[in-house]
Amino acid sequence: MRNITTRSFLLSFILTVFSLNLFSQAGTQLIKVIVSPDHKDWTYKVNETAKFSVQVLKYGNLVEDVTIDYETGPEMMPDVKKEGIVLQNGKIEFSGSMKVPGFYRVRVWAIVDGRRYEGLATAGFEPEKIQPTIKDPADFDSFWSNAIAEARKLNLDPQITLLPERCTSEANVYHISFQNDAFGSRIYGMLAIPKKSGKYPAILRVPGAGIRPYAGDSRTAALGFITLEIGIHGIPVNLDAGVYYNLNFGALSSYFNIRMNDRNTFYYKRVYLGCVRAVDFIYSLPEFNGTDIAVTGGSQGGALTIVTAGLDNRIKYAAAMYPALCDNTGYLNKRAGGWPHYFRDAEPKPGEVETLGYYDVVNFARRVTVPGYYTWGYNDLTCPPTSMYSAYNIITAPKELTIFQETGHWSFMEETEALNIWLAKKLKGQ
Repeated sequence: MRNITTRSFLLSFILTVFSLNLFSQAGTQLIKVIVSPDHKDWTYKVNETAKFSVQVLKYGNLVEDVTIDYETGPEMMPDVKKEGIVLQNGKIEFSGSMKVPGFYRVRVWAIVDGRRYEGLATAGFEPEKIQPTIKDPADFDSFWSNAIAEARKLNLDPQITLLPERCTSEANVYHISFQNDAFGSRIYGMLAIPKKSGKYPAILRVPGAGIRPYAGDSRTAALGFITLEIGIHGIPVNLDAGVYYNLNFGALSSYFNIRMNDRNTFYYKRVYLGCVRAVDFIYSLPEFNGTDIAVTGGSQGGALTIVTAGLDNRIKYAAAMYPALCDNTGYLNKRAGGWPHYFRDAEPKPGEVETLGYYDVVNFARRVTVPGYYTWGYNDLTCPPTSMYSAYNIITAPKELTIFQETGHWSFMEETEALNIWLAKKLKGQ
């Protein structure tokens, strides 16, 4: 009976998270450009040759006399580019190798009826040996411990407003805010709590890049979890969508670059501190069981997951999808760096490299001490796998990495399912 109950709980948890559409999946196209490495796991030894076969298909059949453009070479830094190649039988082959641990990518665009259709595949060469390029500042720990201590001198001043229209028979949903790192600087979010009296584990959901509203996760709360989804921009998260659209293309456009030359005023300082203060807020809730808390997110949220786990030892579990902001100095060392691709197209300005040392996910990964689950794909163009491995490889805490080679900056259903099963089991002590 216990096993049946456990399986039913996990299935409900998974279906709930899927319904929230937290991570998008890749769509399908009329013309499919299939790029296939000759190793099933897409992984090779350094100096080994990876062979790639390319097929351009329509309705499952090869497209004759199709024109393609292609790029090949190290990920994000291709060294071969050609255009206007005609494939008489719809097929072509490539090969590539790496002399050092890293990733080699083949990208192909087929031009059919004036439209471009893309396919790609990325071969990993001993990725478990990739090491970061970012420096670890000598005063990193004191910088952040002092910043957290200063922030905590401010009263949390939580404000919690019930949203009856979003509540369910099993969960209450609230729009909340709390004071962050300076007087009047607040973090906003959506809190969902089970209605049934008791003490519950908590999930902190940290956001991907951008500016958007949040709905509140009443379904996961109904399964016995306190859930807190936070925004990071200091504005309410229940406004009209147009507000966020205007901010995204207006005042907060490229917010990740704001004051990047000063470690004390860089935009992400209040963001990282806001994540710690979110844990403070959860600990203030009478419904929280006081011990079991996890942090999770994807992309920028994957970055904030590792950051929060590295900064706050109250976090018990971390589950990150394709984390951003890893090894930001990669491009200065002739290899891919993480999103938002600092220094890919411009040389650093004074103070920028030094500042990023205090904010790079790699340096928080060095300090993670709790069990973590991580997942991504080799084809990610937004968060290159080289950058993500740079952080993952130096984590010394218990860790699991599940690779779905074909995925880019999206996830298969099975990928999300695996993460959520891990998370649910850990929080329920299973």
